Amino acid sequence: MSSLEVGVLDFGASSLAGSIAVDRALIEVPFRPDLLSLVINWQLAKRRAGTHKTKGISEVSGTTRKPYRQKGTGRARQGSLRAPQFRKGGIVFGPVVRQHGFSVNKKVRSLALRSALSMRFAEGRLFVLESCKLGEYKAAALLRWLTSNTELSAGKKFLIVTEEKNESLLRAASNLHWVKVLWGSSANVYDVVLHDFVLLEKASVDVLVERLLK
Repeated sequence: MSSLEVGVLDFGASSLAGSIAVDRALIEVPFRPDLLSLVINWQLAKRRAGTHKTKGISEVSGTTRKPYRQKGTGRARQGSLRAPQFRKGGIVFGPVVRQHGFSVNKKVRSLALRSALSMRFAEGRLFVLESCKLGEYKAAALLRWLTSNTELSAGKKFLIVTEEKNESLLRAASNLHWVKVLWGSSANVYDVVLHDFVLLEKASVDVLVERLLK
């Protein structure tokens, strides 16, 4: 298995604590903006509620009586006061309740995520965390480390990926709107692209390899 060296950070240190070998197939694939766009649109489309709705001519309230006789008035013929051209009439081809989601092949989603991780690695903005154990699980402690670490000084948004759901770290990051915590099984293209730096817990690398390369 061919691998690349990725810098390792530690919550107790203000600079690099070493390096670790990571499978090349995970963080060195060609940049695919087409797939990133496709998968991000897929993610955002799935989030849409799709509850928009307007009423058509058969659904609006109003009389069903013909407004006036067909011929002899000199006016344009009309069959209903609920027609779209009248005030309070129905809407033509208006939005209806529907699902906006569409399907994307699993292998395409996998390649897009690896492309996003590779992009961050090529930029020098992907690191491995020795562990996700803070001295104290408070926003102030997490903020202090993120702002004092020399490797992260250029970042404004940070994505931390843990091996599994870490409630303590989630609570510590909940008051920092520019820090997001995910776990290996929920890491996704949209969040990797949205955040400047990606910090992978060492154990989460194995989860991502198992998920994306097997």
